Amino acid sequence: MTAGMLEDLDPAAIAAGLAEDRILLVDVREPAEFDAGHIEGAVSFPLSTFDPAALPDPEGRTIVFQCAAGARSARAAEAAVAAGVDGGRHLAGGIKAWVADGRPLVR
Repeated sequence: MTAGMLEDLDPAAIAAGLAEDRILLVDVREPAEFDAGHIEGAVSFPLSTFDPAALPDPEGRTIVFQCAAGARSARAAEAAVAAGVDGGRHLAGGIKAWVADGRPLVR
C-alpha cells in the first residue's frame, strides 16, 4: 500500500461517526485488550485471526479500524483494501489518542 492511501481519522471524527451511526468501528486488538477497555460501539475483530472476508456487514456504514496506537489498525486497513474491502480508514493514534482526547471507554 502506498503512502497516502490510508485515511487517518481523529477521535472527534470517530465519535461523530459513531453518534450518527455512519461508521462501523472494528477494534483489532486482542480479546483481553478489548475486555480491559474499548470504545462504545466497537466490534472486536482481533488482528491475530484477521480475515477481511469475515468482516461484519457494515450495513451501509463506513468501516474504520482501531487498535491501541495505530500500527495494527493500519495493517488491518491495508489487508482489507488488498482483499477488495472498502476499509482504508483507521483511528490515528488508536485508543491511546481516544483516551488522550478525554473520551470514555467501556470496561
